[in-house]
Order: sequence, then structure tokens, then C-alpha cells
Amino acid sequence: MDTKHIELVPPLVEAGKSSDLAQSGHMVFASFSPSNNSLALHLVPLNLTGSKTSTAEQPEAVYLAGCDDVPSSERRLFIADTVVIFSMFKSMLKDAQSRDPTWLQTRQALEIIRKLSVDYVNFIKECWIHASQPISRPEPLQFSVEHYRSLYSIFSLFVVLFVPEPGYEDAPVGEELMEWLNIHFIEPSTEEGDQLSSLDHPWEDENFWSYLTRSTIRGFSKASLFFLNILLQHPSEDLQELVKILIPLVESHPRLPQFTAERDFAYASRKWKDKVKALRVEMDRFLDESYDWWDPLSDLVGILEGRGDVIERVCEELGADWKEVCAAWGIFVDTRLRRQDLPDVVADVIETMPPDPTNLEDMILSSLFSGHAKQVLKHASDFDLWLSAHLADIMEPLGLLDAELDFESGVTKRDEYVLAYAEYLRSDSTLWRITIAYLYSCGRVGEEQADEVLMRVPLSLNAATLDRSLTPSDTMAEVVKDISAICREHSRESVRRAVCKIASTMLVRSRDYGMAVSYSTSAEDWTGLGRVIDAVLDEYIQNGPVVFAGYASKIAPSMDEIQSNSRTNQIFAHRLMFTVRYSQMHETRLERDYPNAALDLLALLRDEIAPRSWWPILLCDAVEFMQYEPKLLFSSSDAIELLRKLEEISIRSSQGSGDDYLTVLIRTIKGGGEKEALERLKQVRLAIARYFARCTVGHG
Repeated sequence: MDTKHIELVPPLVEAGKSSDLAQSGHMVFASFSPSNNSLALHLVPLNLTGSKTSTAEQPEAVYLAGCDDVPSSERRLFIADTVVIFSMFKSMLKDAQSRDPTWLQTRQALEIIRKLSVDYVNFIKECWIHASQPISRPEPLQFSVEHYRSLYSIFSLFVVLFVPEPGYEDAPVGEELMEWLNIHFIEPSTEEGDQLSSLDHPWEDENFWSYLTRSTIRGFSKASLFFLNILLQHPSEDLQELVKILIPLVESHPRLPQFTAERDFAYASRKWKDKVKALRVEMDRFLDESYDWWDPLSDLVGILEGRGDVIERVCEELGADWKEVCAAWGIFVDTRLRRQDLPDVVADVIETMPPDPTNLEDMILSSLFSGHAKQVLKHASDFDLWLSAHLADIMEPLGLLDAELDFESGVTKRDEYVLAYAEYLRSDSTLWRITIAYLYSCGRVGEEQADEVLMRVPLSLNAATLDRSLTPSDTMAEVVKDISAICREHSRESVRRAVCKIASTMLVRSRDYGMAVSYSTSAEDWTGLGRVIDAVLDEYIQNGPVVFAGYASKIAPSMDEIQSNSRTNQIFAHRLMFTVRYSQMHETRLERDYPNAALDLLALLRDEIAPRSWWPILLCDAVEFMQYEPKLLFSSSDAIELLRKLEEISIRSSQGSGDDYLTVLIRTIKGGGEKEALERLKQVRLAIARYFARCTVGHG
């Protein structure tokens, strides 16, 4: 999204018609979120003075908009693959905490850091190559091919300058810089060389000397020698004579990789420079001649002599920039140029050949050459938040960034950029696993933000990321399982419990009571467990015993575990036991095992398992058993127990405590109240009286 404007769907006002808002007496009111890069917008009416007025009487639609573009599919792949390297880096740093404080400066640690840094470079390179391929894509590239090329060049240079091979930190850097330049900024082009080589007299082409000079600067000795040998056919015998001296010099140019010891390289370079000086003396014999080839050949020899002013001028004439001058400096001017000395060279070069301030890649590269870590990150964050976050992540253990907490923000400089990247990731809720990986690496501030992300994970919207054959409950279980594992890894028990509570609430809405009980128990949320039990009992009231028994059977397996848990609130454990036992009674009744069902019902009342509010329901259930014809299911003492419960309900209701006993029964009577509930209990009293009569006849 363009940061200068926000696109709303449907639009509050059509493009180019913002003035219509004021004419209609409205203005846009926006409020930024304190926790992420989102904001809420809505229209509010204006009064005559132009100030905002109250909207209490006329509520407006509220738009929630993000300041970051949601990553596309190719960007998500890039994010998902690089977090693997990031996690390995975090694992290494975590292991370092248990070691000596100086371990990060050891060869072993530096080898790991370099290996992971090179992994980043290689992966970026693969993404660049993939983005360059002319293939059909499901959606356009969100980040251009040029963007990935820039990432590749920047991260490669960072590794060259700041993550060299252990043991080579103090080695000359010129060869590595030139290799980097030749990989990422290819000049001269192969096509240009092919075109020149196809000519009978290529020296007559206007591009001949520029191609030969640039090939020499870049260290392409084969191309240089090819065209120098062609000059042996030049009609000028003087030029031929000089070229015969120049060719062996180019062939024998000492390069550091050719030597096993730097001392040998330095000695060979001095001897070679003496030979170049001899060539200069030989050239000066033709200084007064008006040869059209003398100036370009003089520049070529000046480069080999290591004359910085010549290299700067020639590079500028060739259309090259400061990067090429700095790389050539380490090859021709100061062959033993160290990394720590490079910023001084760069400072002098960019005074006359400054980087392009409109090109973020150029600004980042110049900051890397200059060794300005903070400037690198500042420009990198403007270019790509991914880049600034991962550079900062490596810079801190290398000692390039201060690891102290900022007094005001409470985060380190490294954490500042990683948090900004994590904030960008929050624009896509499906990336929550990756988002929290970055947040939990950022101290207390990051942990708090990660907690908020975990508690807002859309538990029911992740089916696309899981097996499509999974049910919604199974999908939720997979997500909660992942969150629980993350919480245990980072010791966030309170967050795990909060997520389990949320899952339990959602499962109650979908009537998956068995899983809801499990999550409430896992969270030790006894109040939540009570709500699940109430929801199951409510199934009886709303849908009858058959539906109730089916749902209650799902929570039965949890009863033993809950009762054996010493931390369980016994009030809710007791209610769970009643729910399960009562459903089992109905299952037995539905199987027509009336004698055992009657015994179960009586036990619920006699053992005080049933809550008082459910006594009237159980007494109404008992009517069916008392009317059972084949035989008497209750003894006289059992019938007396039923009558005693009925009497308590009647007496307490008459004393004004009917709410303690009649609320559930009233809910089963459509449009009924306490009066109707008591009328129904009169039918229970009549059934008990008739049952006593049967008991008497049966006894006689």
C-alpha cells in the first residue's frame, strides 16, 4: 500500500472527490492502534464551526485499515523460508548464553555466524533467479526482480565486509570487493565484447578503448589480453612496441589468491610495479607525438601504476561510480587494503563521486563500505523491513550494534528493527507462527507483544494451512496444540491458559462440549468448566433427554481426570458428576432398562448429587417409573424419599425461595412461571399418592 494514502473498500469517498466530504458536512476521523500498524477510520459530521460533533445518535461504519501490504504468496514463501535460518541463529545465541561470555568471538562461533549469513545470501540469490524466470504466476510479483537483486548485492557485501572467513578478518579485502562488484554489477557486457571481436579493426570502434580499460579495471585479464594482442596488428609500430611490453605485465599481474603468504604477494607486487614504471618511462618517449591512442593507453598504464586520481577520472568517464573506484583501489592503489582502512578510502572517494541519494540500494552500500552500521539499518528499513531486521540480528552479536536497552523505548537497536519487521508480518494473520518467533527474540517488550498475538490467533480460520480433511474442531485442536507448544517453549503458561479458555468458549458455541471441558480443565478455568456444564444441561432443557444424553456422553471421559485433580474446584467437579450421572440415567431409560434407571434417579436425589434446582426435573422423570406397570420400581422408603424432596420444594417455595428450586422446571414450560411449575409438581404428588396405593395393594 502506498504510505501516502489508504484505500478503503467500499470507499468512503471516490478518488478525486475528497472535497465532497466537506460539502456534505462530514470529515474523516482516524485513530491509530497502540499495538500495531493499523488504524480505525469513520465519518463524523461537522458543525458550522468545523469541529467534530457527537455521533452517538447516528452511528457510522468503522473501517479497519492496515499500513502494510499483506504479503503475497511469493513473499510469504520468502518469509517462511528465511525464518528457518533466523531460528537457527537464535538457537546458536541461546546456546551461547550457557558458555563463556567471550565464546561469540571464538572461531567456532564466527564460523556458525558466517555459515548462516551465507545461507541468507544463497537463499536470496535463489529467489532472485526464480523471480527472473519468465513463467506464469498465480499473481504478479509483489517485489520486483530488481528488488531481489538489490537484496542479493546488499547482503553479499555485508558478508564480505563484516562476516569474513575466521582467520581472514585482517587480510587484504580488495580481491573480495572486486569479486563482489563483478558478480552484482556486471561491466563491461559480454555482448559488447562479442561485437568488438567480430570487427576486422576493432580499435577503430569508439567503444574499443573504454571496453579494454574497463576489462582491465575489473581484472578480466583474458578479455584484456585478447584485445591487446589484436593491437599488435595496429598500423602504429610505436603502439605495437609498447603493447609488446604491456601484454606480459597484464599476464603477470600479481593477485592475492595466487599466493599462500601475504608477504610473498607484497614482494611480487613491488617488483611488478617497478616494471610498470619502466613502461611509463618508455611511453614518455612518445609524449610529444600526436597519437590518438596515447591518452587511452596512458590511462591504462596509470591504472596499473595504481594512480588513484587516474582511476577516479577514468571511472567517471566510463560512467562508473564510487563502488568501482573503491574496489579498484584495493587492486591497484593499495593492494594490502584492510577492512578497517576501507572507510577512509570511501570517505575520500565519495567527496567527488557521492552515492545517489535517490537510490536506497546505493545509500545502503555506501554505508556498508563506510562502516556506518546505524546508517545501514536506517536506509535498509526504508528499503525492506526484512533486510534491516536480519542485518541487525547479525550485527549485534558481532559487536556492530550496542546491545544496551534504550532508556525510553526499553529495547535495543537490534530489537527495534526486528520488532518493526514483526509488526509488518502481523498484517497477515496466517503468519502468526513466524511473527511470534521474531517477537519472542526481543526481550520483555517483544514477549508482551507475542503474548497478544497468540491470544488473538484465529483458531477457527486456519483450515487452509492444515489438512483439508480435518473437522473444524480438529483444526482448532491442531492450532491450540501448536500454541501450547510455543508457550511451553517460552515459559508463557498464562498465555497458554488464556488461549485454552478462548478455545473452550468457541467450542461451546459449536456444541463440542467434550473438547470444551478438556480445554477448561487444561486451563484450570473452573468457572469456564461450570459454563460448559451449564451449556450441556441446557441441551436437556432446550432439546430433551435424547440430545442431552448424546452431548453429555462426550464429557463423561473427563470426569475421572477432573475428580482426581487436586487443584479442581470441587463445586464444579460435583456439577460435572451430576451431569454425567443424569445423562447415564437417561441412556439406561432409553434402553428400556427401567429398574436400573429408577435406581440411578433415586441415587441422584438420595446422595445429594443433584442440585436443588434440578430436583423438580428428577421428580417429574420419576413419574414415568412410578407408572411402570410390570412391577414396582421403588420401595416404600424410596417413595417416601421422593415425597420428602417434593415437600421441601413446596415448603421452601411458599416461603419465597422458589428461585432456588423451580428455575430449571420453569424453563421447560413454555410461557410458564412459578405457578405453572407448582401445578406440574401437583401431578408428581398425585403420582406418588397413587404409587403408595400400589405399594399397599402389592403388600397386601
